[in-house]
Amino acid sequence: MAVTRLKRKDRRNKTFAKLDVKFLKLATNIELGSRSRQSTKDQLAKNNAVLAQLAKA
Repeated sequence: MAVTRLKRKDRRNKTFAKLDVKFLKLATNIELGSRSRQSTKDQLAKNNAVLAQLAKA
C-alpha cells in the first residue's frame, strides 16, 4: 500500500492540532503555588486591576 501525501490544508490542520494540544497541556498544568503564581508586576495583572476598577465605577 502506497503512502499518500497529505494535502497542504491537511498538513496545516495536523500541525495546528498538535500545537493546540501542546498549548492546552501547558495551560492546564498550572498549579496553585508560589512558583506558578502570577506576578503583580505582570502586564496582564495590571490590565485586570484596571478593568476591575472600571467595573466598580
